[in-house]
Amino acid sequence: MNFILIISDTLRLDHLGCYGNEWISTPHIDRLAEKSIIFDRAYAASFPTVPHRHDVLTGRYTFTHAAWAPLPRDEVILAQELGKAGYVSMMILDEPHIIENGYHYDRGFNGWEWIRGQESDRWQTTPARPELPCSRHKLRNPDRLVAVHQRNIALRRYEEDTFVAQTMAQACRWLEDNYREHEKFFLYVDTLDPHEPWDAPQWYVDRYDPGYEGEEVNYPVYGPTDYLTPAELKHARALYAAEVTLVDRWVGRLLEKIKDLGLLEDTLVIFTTDHGFYHGEHGWIGKSHITPEWSRSVQLYEEVAHIPFILCLPGAEPRREQAFIQPPDLMPTFLELASAPDPGTMHGRSLVPILEGNADHLWDFTVTSPTIIRGAGGGVRATITTDEWAFICAGKPPAGEEYVSREVDGLAKRVRAEEAVSSELYHLPTDSHQERDVIAEHPDVAAELRARYVSFLEEVATKQEYVAPWREG
Repeated sequence: MNFILIISDTLRLDHLGCYGNEWISTPHIDRLAEKSIIFDRAYAASFPTVPHRHDVLTGRYTFTHAAWAPLPRDEVILAQELGKAGYVSMMILDEPHIIENGYHYDRGFNGWEWIRGQESDRWQTTPARPELPCSRHKLRNPDRLVAVHQRNIALRRYEEDTFVAQTMAQACRWLEDNYREHEKFFLYVDTLDPHEPWDAPQWYVDRYDPGYEGEEVNYPVYGPTDYLTPAELKHARALYAAEVTLVDRWVGRLLEKIKDLGLLEDTLVIFTTDHGFYHGEHGWIGKSHITPEWSRSVQLYEEVAHIPFILCLPGAEPRREQAFIQPPDLMPTFLELASAPDPGTMHGRSLVPILEGNADHLWDFTVTSPTIIRGAGGGVRATITTDEWAFICAGKPPAGEEYVSREVDGLAKRVRAEEAVSSELYHLPTDSHQERDVIAEHPDVAAELRARYVSFLEEVATKQEYVAPWREG
């Protein structure tokens, strides 16, 4: 069996038609879903971008032992293990953070191609002073992120020039060249879109906010939304929706190529993301809180933690599955389907029993978290999700000085290590939007979920110094 894994960065589950959205156009992904197994309870594990890819390529809960950092040379990784089983592997991506600055997530792949220019990629040097899309104070890091991006897209003319279009087109070309060349292959396709800066063609934007005449806040400052007018916040949602539709169109091109080449008969295709994004929910825009002076984590509610996961398996009955799954489960699934041995390093569990109808669950709960190797510093909270509850678990802040983190975008930011944060509890069946914290009413539930979380950390061999802050809130 061949494997094709498509990751679209920062794609909210509730912005796809197959997950209930009624106002954003995503027909191509929805058509894939119609013939696939849709997992309704997939959750991010390690957060955000780079730790998620670390999870995917190692089958491990990275947040328990690593931070936003290069791929360690001693990690056992998916591409290498598939190579031992006779697979040729290819990585095609415009996602810069796992490749730039020596991050080396291409390790183990037989080939890789990086479509240059996304976000922070130091690619072009002209124009020297690109025009910004809106007032500087509304942009997160206008000089080191937005100006770089505006410079990189200065010569763009057509939709085919967008990064997701180039990435999916290159994946199509690779398939045309290779689908008969190799007995079995693993193609990993990774696009930063719909991650900001939002830069979809104007006709997509006009579809969702026609007649708008204000500023284009295409890379908003992460934090409370009070610096945006209601019209600007509405337009930010439209800019993001336009990106989602753009992604759908070009992922659709790749899906059509897979079909045209007859690969659906012997190829597992997965479409998923790493996490979502806040567009005003809970008072936030973004996925963390970043000021010019410092950075802190924010709570990982459903809008960020709950992710789409669509799996098209040859011969499998299309259906919706309610089993909890997470990104570390991908590697053991691929290895089992490839008849490759278990390297003995993975935390995740194979989905094969679910796919074959021999089991209805793998996990009793999921854990979504930024790195905890600094203890509970910088406002870090882990989200534990069960059938009934979402527990936002805060640990005891560690003693120590401020430190520097590269999370969220790869840029160095100061973090307040001793910041105290509180836990929260939400009853999902009656409060799916997590608007009413009931931890004061159910302290026993919070205590039980904290104990289960600590047990989980110990089961995956987390160092005791990293477990200790979570034993008490």
